[in-house]
Amino acid sequence: MALTILCVTFTLLLLLGVPVAFSIGLSSLATILYEGLPLAVGFQQMISGMNPFSFLAIPFFIFAGEIMMYGGIADKIVDFAKSVAGHVRGGLGMSNVLACTLFGGVSGSPVADVSAMGAVLIPQMKKEGYHADYAVNVTTHASLVGALMPTSHNLIIFTLAAGGKVSIAALILAGIVPALLLTICNLAAAYFVAVKRGYPAGTFPGWEIVWISFRASLPGLAVVVIIIAGILSGAFTATESASVAVLWALILSVFVYKRLTREQFLKAASKAVKTTGTVLLLIGISSMFGYLIGLYGVAELTGDALKSMTSSPWVIFLCVNIILFVLGTFLDMAATILICTPIFLPICQQFGMSTEQFGIVMLINCALGLNTPPVGTTQFIGCTIGGVSVGEVMKTIWPFYGALIVALMLVTYVPQFSMWLPDLVLKGG
Repeated sequence: MALTILCVTFTLLLLLGVPVAFSIGLSSLATILYEGLPLAVGFQQMISGMNPFSFLAIPFFIFAGEIMMYGGIADKIVDFAKSVAGHVRGGLGMSNVLACTLFGGVSGSPVADVSAMGAVLIPQMKKEGYHADYAVNVTTHASLVGALMPTSHNLIIFTLAAGGKVSIAALILAGIVPALLLTICNLAAAYFVAVKRGYPAGTFPGWEIVWISFRASLPGLAVVVIIIAGILSGAFTATESASVAVLWALILSVFVYKRLTREQFLKAASKAVKTTGTVLLLIGISSMFGYLIGLYGVAELTGDALKSMTSSPWVIFLCVNIILFVLGTFLDMAATILICTPIFLPICQQFGMSTEQFGIVMLINCALGLNTPPVGTTQFIGCTIGGVSVGEVMKTIWPFYGALIVALMLVTYVPQFSMWLPDLVLKGG
């Protein structure tokens, strides 16, 4: 009965439009009161959920992404991407994919990625004769790669949700090859639609221009290399790498690109504080929710239900993907990770999926959810910038969606995509 109260109140509150964090918290408190447990138990879980030292990285990674967005790196990355891919069919679309991928590595946030790259490239694509729906679809889908990048704070959230069963370094390495796979699929989709619609090819500017633009963007792109190399060499921990990212972002924005004004710095700090507050509140409240999920054996019940339907790992993984995707369409990314990991990770592990692989599968599903109504945060941002309705974009979304679903299935059913690099670097092959 208590589990029914937990699930029903949570669902009803979401349907009534109550914010996710409050829906989780109120449903958890209602269950605690029904069970006659002390309210202090719930608040103790909240506090302990926000206590891990590794969580210090979250505000720093968020702040680094905001600084990079205002500090001039976006323009340099766009110039480099256009010099590399602008001469092929649908060149601006291909450049958009590369630019979003590169900036995703810097910001680690799909929302920051689509905001920064979309503001530059969507109007430019429309001006060059590309349809608004194409410009928005290319930008929003390419920005999702940021969720897998080393600077993504969602990687850290997953390590907590997994109960410390995976290191941040292993998860960072596990995301690199899938991120490249997503990028290749995005490029294929962008090229396919460009050919179908007859978009023109540009002219190659020459290797000298490519080199100049690469050199200009290199300091910003170096943050990814610095983080990975620093962690693997032991120069700093994964938690400390976030503060290194902030320091590097400030040095570039103030002294190299000289684009960050006092007002922009304060705006970046303000946005980082708001985002951090939201994420940490969600983490604390989800810890209380997770405590109740563990108390009532939800993972075991769900696992037994799935195993009663089938014993095939292929079918189990497909069912888990569908559930994660559906939840990701109306839950915040952090909420989906914190709620679903304790339930589905043990199930997938029973059928041979590693923690790192599950983490990447989880993040891809959550990222796809960011681009799908009813919430669809990245899509709404892209549509606002492009001046086009969500309905119009959804009509032509399928080549892009299909490409990323292919990537998701490959990561799900071929473990080497996510495990080859961690095994090679951390275990020596």
